[in-house]
Amino acid sequence: MQYYSDKPGWIEVVCGPMFAGKTEELIRRVKRMDFAKKKYLIFKPTIDNRYAISEVVSHNQRKVKAINISSSKEIYNYITEDIEAVLIDEVQFFDEDVVEICRELADRGLRVICTGLDCDFRGNPFPIVASLLAMSENITKLTAICVCCGNEATKTQRIINGKPAKYDEPIILVGEKESYEPRCRKCHVIKR
Repeated sequence: MQYYSDKPGWIEVVCGPMFAGKTEELIRRVKRMDFAKKKYLIFKPTIDNRYAISEVVSHNQRKVKAINISSSKEIYNYITEDIEAVLIDEVQFFDEDVVEICRELADRGLRVICTGLDCDFRGNPFPIVASLLAMSENITKLTAICVCCGNEATKTQRIINGKPAKYDEPIILVGEKESYEPRCRKCHVIKR
């Protein structure tokens, strides 16, 4: 997408399972904005403290500075007239207000880029991401590689003590390779 001073804002969503490269894609878009000399802000949820508090960090350890917030309404505290884009990593961890905030920022003329898991470990859509997908102008759905068979992985398998998690486990559990694996539909196991 190109920037035009008279063009209305828009929402972009980058989604997919764990280990698909969503944060890598966010960082790639940030580097392009740097090259174009665009003013932007990056936000990340406080709950995601896997690698750093004030940086968005990919699994490959690429990183960019970010503002750590616990409530999506805090985004408004940082918006100034010169900001052209807002990027939100791990959007599924935010409260529901983030959907309306993204819509409002886009309506103001900002480019809004959100990355996040489209589905939880059970295979059910995250409501926040589903809403953003429905209202976005641009969607990038990434896949990973299934650790079981090597096919395209679109699912996130939660692992507890080396085995697939039970269906009744809590939805939110921030983790890494010790807790999650990318899987294809055939290899994704839901223990009911």
